[in-house]
Amino acid sequence: MGPGGLLAPPSRLPWRRPSHELLLLVLVALVALSPVNHASDPDASRLCLSRALVHGRLTISPCIGDSVDWSHHDGRIYSDKAPGMSVLSIPFVLAVRLRAPDRWVSSGDLRVWAVHVLTTGIAFLLLAAAVGRVAEGLAPGCGGFALVAFALGTLAGPLAESGFGHVPSAALAFGAFLLIGRGRPALAGCAAGLAIAVEYPTAAVAVILMLYAALAGRRVVVRYLAGMLPALVLLGGYDWAAFGSPFHLSYEYLGNPAAAEGQSSGLLGVGLPVWHAVDQVFIGDRGLLLASPILLAAAAGLVLVGRRHGPEALVCGLVAAVFIAANCSYYLPYGGTSPGPRFLTPMLPFLAVGLGPAFARWRLPTTALAVVSVAATTALTLTWASAMPYPGTVWRQIMAVISQGRGSRIARELTNNLLTWAGPGRSLAAELVALTAAAALVVSAAGRGTRGP
Repeated sequence: MGPGGLLAPPSRLPWRRPSHELLLLVLVALVALSPVNHASDPDASRLCLSRALVHGRLTISPCIGDSVDWSHHDGRIYSDKAPGMSVLSIPFVLAVRLRAPDRWVSSGDLRVWAVHVLTTGIAFLLLAAAVGRVAEGLAPGCGGFALVAFALGTLAGPLAESGFGHVPSAALAFGAFLLIGRGRPALAGCAAGLAIAVEYPTAAVAVILMLYAALAGRRVVVRYLAGMLPALVLLGGYDWAAFGSPFHLSYEYLGNPAAAEGQSSGLLGVGLPVWHAVDQVFIGDRGLLLASPILLAAAAGLVLVGRRHGPEALVCGLVAAVFIAANCSYYLPYGGTSPGPRFLTPMLPFLAVGLGPAFARWRLPTTALAVVSVAATTALTLTWASAMPYPGTVWRQIMAVISQGRGSRIARELTNNLLTWAGPGRSLAAELVALTAAAALVVSAAGRGTRGP
């Protein structure tokens, strides 16, 4: 433990550029951003709000059509999502001249894909780069590995080409964390406020970061809170205009009866942990221990980080614990069609702070966990948007690919890929994506790791 222990003032985590960073980011982008996922109900809800805001409206009918993701208040239909993602998407919705949802073809719409890439995709690449640079600073020679293991071995990868706000909110929250350590609390507060406007649950991170900032003194906390204020005022203004009060969230007025019933229990659907949710989060067909076991190494690596950066390791551990506890207490652990327990995404970069030191200290077992994680997560990246279940877990379905080839369930449910527009069929495109993921892992692990903290 460093001087001052866990209650020492915030410190600047080391920051270095890993070897082959640009190449690794290109490889990661080719894997995570090449699928052209089906447009979903959340897409319709967020993008219809983007289109409405362009015309000075908040209501999303008739654009929303027969989607089930909407809220109603005072006889009007609104998006049931936090508005931040819709606001971020406006320039790109205009740039691609996005059509109404009834024009989004079932096999994937390239205009929707472009909006996803320019919002979530860019946030994903920036977040992967930040994780890699922090890891390289903490454990020289290991940043590239951390970049790839995080980007292609966790839920961040499958969600990179999606309309969900989890990855952008994670990028903003992690940026706020790094900015506090660099003595920029006002900017950190701005990032944290924007993260809440994109995804309401990120408020939990903002509170933890406020306590972290408090270690540097009252003035730092005041500057942090002042930085949050503009985004929170705008969010409150939206909620006031749409739902009659700045303290009324869209989730309180859900139009989907099943979702409204689930959200009515506890705090927006989060109560006490239940076995079904715990099972789904950890050992379900897409659970963390099956699809992303690299997170075990990351958690162990945080202990090593804590020896020199105690407060930072504690913040990362608290964020992870809060999101895991919440997801294990939520009535719908996977949140509908998704590659896994997607509500955990904001905690992933915080947990990934331990990846570099873990790779430096336990090179072979950490590499093995990364290989398993990248293989499973790549399979999810290529298939989850088809709303397919994974009977017997995702690994049973991967094994079926080996025995049944193109007759396997995964091969039949492959999402369209950018490469398919260039000529190759979906199976060949998927094989090329898998080879690219393997190449990224090989390049990242080829460097010589050094002993971490």
